[in-house]
Amino acid sequence: MLATSLTAAVVGVEAYLVRVEADTAAGFPKFTMIGLPDSSIKESEGRIRAALRNCGYAFKWDRRITVSMAPASLRKMGSSYDLATAVGLLAADGTLNAAPLAGVLLVGELALDGTVRPVTGVLPMMLAARAR
Repeated sequence: MLATSLTAAVVGVEAYLVRVEADTAAGFPKFTMIGLPDSSIKESEGRIRAALRNCGYAFKWDRRITVSMAPASLRKMGSSYDLATAVGLLAADGTLNAAPLAGVLLVGELALDGTVRPVTGVLPMMLAARAR
């Protein structure tokens, strides 16, 4: 099942909206992130797994999971995509209703216990979202 969430990327002093698409499907268990993610985003799988588990979600990791961050041409850096990715995965899983996610900007790093940690660049992100 496919679900989307919205976050933002900061490049210099400009922010750009990023659409996070999460897809879960039957198949060989594999977690793949595409869309020019840097190493901290690729490492987010471990943070997200622990956060969901420690918050009591029984997310099924025994299938093919693909997370795409668009636009793919924009380099994504940092851990601010954790929250949007986790929420997108829960919506793709059917645990959360995806409809209320439309138009909501999700920004934050996830701690292993599920706490949402602050990130830098929030002001330009909010301005980009408001301009949309």
